[in-house]
Amino acid sequence: MANAEPLPCLSTRGGGVLLQLSVMPNAKRTEVDGLHDGALRVRLAAPPIDGRANDALVAWLAKSLGVPRRDVEVLRGESSRRKQVAVAVSPEAAARWLAEVLAASA
Repeated sequence: MANAEPLPCLSTRGGGVLLQLSVMPNAKRTEVDGLHDGALRVRLAAPPIDGRANDALVAWLAKSLGVPRRDVEVLRGESSRRKQVAVAVSPEAAARWLAEVLAASA
């Protein structure tokens, strides 16, 4: 990623990235559903009970981005649909992943 950020839902943070997410729990399956109001909309199959949706989100992001779960952290929005998540992954890898998941959701 050069000087300009490709999308408002992705920004750099140290050696990693910050993702702005709009999460919709209780979906039929976990998947990306495009962009919504500057955030990546993610449908989660997990219910929003006892942190299960957050756990599912962290696990899904880690697997999708190819990083350990410990490298994914919900910074803001633990009990909200709007979340800010830090991921210890290169900005270039995150941008490629984001382009792929958005293309697949189109």
